[in-house]
Amino acid sequence: MDYDLGDDAVELRHRLRELIDKHVPADFLGACTDDPQDLATTETFCKLLAAEGLLALAWPKEHGGGGGSVWQQTVLREEMWAQHEPRGPQYMGINWVGPALMRYGTAEQKTKHLAAIASGDVIWCQGFSEPEAGTDLVSLRTRAVPDGDGWRISGQKVWTSYAGMASWCVLAACTDPAAPKHKRLTLFLIPMNRDGFTVRPISSMLGPHHLNEMFLDGVQALPGDVLGEPGDGWRVMREALAFERVGIARYARCESLMHRIQTQLGDDWDQLPESLRARWVRALVDLRVARLLAYRAVSLQDDPSAGAAASAARIATTTCDQQVAELLFDVLGPAALDSGPSAALHGAIEDHWRYAQAATVASGTIEVQRILVARDALGGHR
Repeated sequence: MDYDLGDDAVELRHRLRELIDKHVPADFLGACTDDPQDLATTETFCKLLAAEGLLALAWPKEHGGGGGSVWQQTVLREEMWAQHEPRGPQYMGINWVGPALMRYGTAEQKTKHLAAIASGDVIWCQGFSEPEAGTDLVSLRTRAVPDGDGWRISGQKVWTSYAGMASWCVLAACTDPAAPKHKRLTLFLIPMNRDGFTVRPISSMLGPHHLNEMFLDGVQALPGDVLGEPGDGWRVMREALAFERVGIARYARCESLMHRIQTQLGDDWDQLPESLRARWVRALVDLRVARLLAYRAVSLQDDPSAGAAASAARIATTTCDQQVAELLFDVLGPAALDSGPSAALHGAIEDHWRYAQAATVASGTIEVQRILVARDALGGHR
């Protein structure tokens, strides 16, 4: 494939960087902080992007998108992630909830949800992982029991990002425990204000708001809440997660941080030990490989059987996240531990290191990604 994104990609990057420079504070480190203004910044910025036709850039125009290409959307992902994702939690709705709705949603679901996502009016969360079914999602225990022409859902979810600020949840539940594993699950689109939902934040090194646990006590699910078909949830989940795994351009933030630190070091760069500069070059090479693997996954994202490409890209980008975090810590020394406005890059190095520790766990552990790649290489044999 051709990895040249074209002249319009250069123009789009310039446009996005101008918007970020003008509307996002220099010390912005994401929406999940102690400062409520950071979440407010993302909400305002999403509205701005939507007004410019950029929030859902690659979505079809009939769904409220910009009608652009997947490569324009890739540029958008890269520029957003490089600047600590000023779209905030919206990337989940844009990157995979929306595409999954386009592929599996009913006409009524598309009308109800897609325009709201594309305009930045709604935040979604993902109710998949459970205390005893994080990686092995087909074994989850949350039950959806028939109730009239719908269901009543009870169970517990964990590690749910943005649940405290989301208004809708894509919820996975077991509708037929006696069925084969790949036919046990159903996906539901549930409003978070429905009776029976309880959300509790989980304290972690990632900061407030990022992780939560959810308890469901007889939450009602209606026939129109099902995404896809009852019993087809595992297939929808696999394809949706493939969208998510290529939706975070981690390599772009790594490259940005390395460039900004090198600029900040100035003449002191030449004083770094040769071993550190050799590691720096190695990291740049690995980041380029991760970028190209991500581009390959993007080129295949309309192919439902191409999940292994997304897993390979995920492996490369998450390991680069940790590689660059350690490298930047070694370059800066004890100063890398500083956080706050007076720290290097307003604390972005320390922030990146903390988030990088979870990179190989989120959205499917690196071990699971390696298994998926291995199965694909072996032609599906286990």
